[in-house]
This record gives sequence, C-alpha cells and structure tokens, in this order.
Amino acid sequence: MKSDVLVIGSNMIDLITYIDRMPVEGETVESPDFQMGFGGKGANQAVAAARLGSKVSFISMVGNDSFGKQQLANFKSNSIDTTGVGVGSKSSGAAPIFVDPTSDNRILIIKGANNELTPAVLDNYIDLIQNTKIVVLQQEIPLETNYHAIDLANEFKIPVLLNPAPANKELDINHVSKVDFFSPNETELSTLTGMPTSNLDEIKRAASRMVTMGVKNIIVTLGSKGVLWVNNTNSELIPAIKVKAVDTTGAGDSFIGSFAHYYAQGEDIPVALKHANQYAAVTVTRKGTQKSYPTATELLSLTN
Repeated sequence: MKSDVLVIGSNMIDLITYIDRMPVEGETVESPDFQMGFGGKGANQAVAAARLGSKVSFISMVGNDSFGKQQLANFKSNSIDTTGVGVGSKSSGAAPIFVDPTSDNRILIIKGANNELTPAVLDNYIDLIQNTKIVVLQQEIPLETNYHAIDLANEFKIPVLLNPAPANKELDINHVSKVDFFSPNETELSTLTGMPTSNLDEIKRAASRMVTMGVKNIIVTLGSKGVLWVNNTNSELIPAIKVKAVDTTGAGDSFIGSFAHYYAQGEDIPVALKHANQYAAVTVTRKGTQKSYPTATELLSLTN
C-alpha cells in the first residue's frame, strides 16, 4: 500500500494532571483533574495526519503489556496502517504531564519499548519507506534509527520532515542536512545551534545559520507568535491563529502531523503551514493530546 505519510517514531501513554501549582519538595497538593490518554510524538503526528484524511503508515514499537494492546487498538481505530508496529520486550512508554492554569505544560518521558525501535527494525519495512510521499521523524527513539531512516528515505528520494523534539545536542548536522524539513521550536533551535533565540531577530539568525549548514527548509514553531519558515531564498513569518488556549499538550505534534498531511496532498509550503497553524490552534482549545485532534469534517465546522 502506498501511503501519503509514513511516521517513524514513538508512542506513549499520557498521564495528564491538571494543576493549580506544582508542589514544593515534601508537599502534597490536591489537583483538580486527571486524564489518561494516548500520546507519544510519533503516534500524535500519525493520528493528526490520519484524522485529516491522509493514508498513514506507522513504524513503532509498543510495550509488551496492556497499554501496548490499547495502543494498537487506538492506531487501528484511527485507520493507521500498523504493518510496521511491533511489540517489544519492555513496558510501554509513558509520559507524566502537568498542565497549569495558563495551559503551559511540563512533561517527563519514559521511553520503554520505544528504545527497541532500532535501525535493524527499519530494514524489515523498506516497502513502507519507499512507498510514501513523506517520512516524518521525531526524537523519542534512538538517534541512530532516525539516521538510518534518513539515509533510506534519501536512497528512494522520499522527502523527510525531522522534528528534533526533545532536543538532543548529540544530533548529527550531517544527517540533519539531508532532510527536506527541519522543524524545531525556538528552545530546540538554541540548543542545536548554541545561539540565542530570545527574540525574532535572533531566531532568524539561528535558523539562517542552519540553512548555511545545509538544511533545506527550517520551520521554527513559535507558539502564540506563529511559525517562521526559512530557506536559501525565503524568510517568512506565518502568524498564529489567536485562540483561548486550554491545554497546549501535543500542539506541536498536531502542527507537524497536519503539515505533513497538507504537504502530501500537494499544497505548497506556505499554504500548508497556514493550514497547519489553523489545525494546531483548534487543538489547544481542547483538553488532552490526541483526543483534542479534530477530523477534517470537525475542523470545517470549528473554523467556519
């Protein structure tokens, strides 16, 4: 089966606690709400693209536990092709998440079975890699696996989108320069370049630096300020859609997954970025991660 979007990456069980404030050391504080849901950057991005109507394939490793079985059922319920999803020997990945009243979040991740998505696993799914319109990667799996995915995609001339989250200073610029789209937030951009990113001018300079290092397109997500797109000939800020945010958990993933969808459907880059901005804006008005991602039909009703 030829897919529109192939996501190679992580899956997690999200444990979301809504807090009035974080407790100090030794203190116990009551929280107003708790939700458990499906997450992980790879799974989130796959679900966002699938809910918009893309044919999505996923290469991932779920845990050998009840959470892993639930993840598989969730992928199938979202019409994601699970040919490339294996069952590891470790427990499922998990992400305790704390969301404060301003909608900001703090996240811990336990990778679990995601660490078993090794380069050798990808060799079993060459057909999936060469029969897609775009490959989407993140960094909750081993870096070596992403490098191998980039090399394989390059071999078959398949465009690659790398979302370097969470940031890792060990990321090899030689492999980054082989991707078509590199999408950090401003903090990740600063970590990778060693340059300040406290304002738009600094962010532009850091992004331009990565372009000189060989990266084709830099897409810097800036939260409420929008998205900055920089390449050899272009530097454009696409403004964010103004909404009242309730929960920003998974917003970046909804942006990446929806951008991959729109790009795979043939939209040019600035139009795809605009539509991805709109999609991400809707998700932050809802609680939860994947449960906040609307379908294409829901999106039309929510934005009209």
